[in-house]
Amino acid sequence: MELMTRALRQSTMMSPRQVRGTVLAVLLCSALAGCGSVTASAPAGAGATSSAPATSSAQAATGCASVNQATSVTVHRVMHLVEPTRAGALTKTQHNATLVRALFGQFCAAVSHPTKSTGVVRCPVDLGISYLGTFYDGSRTLAKFIYGAGGCQTVSLTAGGKTKATMMFGAAAAAAPKLRADMAAVLGVPSLAIAQPVTGTNKSGANK
Repeated sequence: MELMTRALRQSTMMSPRQVRGTVLAVLLCSALAGCGSVTASAPAGAGATSSAPATSSAQAATGCASVNQATSVTVHRVMHLVEPTRAGALTKTQHNATLVRALFGQFCAAVSHPTKSTGVVRCPVDLGISYLGTFYDGSRTLAKFIYGAGGCQTVSLTAGGKTKATMMFGAAAAAAPKLRADMAAVLGVPSLAIAQPVTGTNKSGANK
């Protein structure tokens, strides 16, 4: 009996070093368990944030999708015939956004109705006057155009490497009835001067 009691007493008693070791082990396990619970509760991917701003589709638009972004247009008048030559060269940059967007919209309306074969088309006399131009949003090019102002009038609009063209009769003429007038407003000349060489038109370089 005495031997059993002594054995039990020895087995239940621990040295101070053993006690300290046991306490440290318990504290270490508790700390590790606490860290594990914090990590597990964090949502996946919480630390991954995107610093790149979203790209606006409106900012990237070109062509007819960007009519309301146009801020300027540069127009060059080209004479294809040797005579008459009174009109001379004309280059103008227009910064009035209202006038620029009105002209841009007329081009878009016209090319949305491509020419369809309707047999023989009789056109007025073509004196060989064309206008080449570029629409801009600041310094960014939105679209380029060619406007053949004589004869039946032809229109082409190029944006994003694609070109749409039409002749100004039928549905195209009905869709863009103000094309010539809006071109005249951008250039600051009488509407009749768009298709006919007239003296007194502006012959200066880039006009603001």
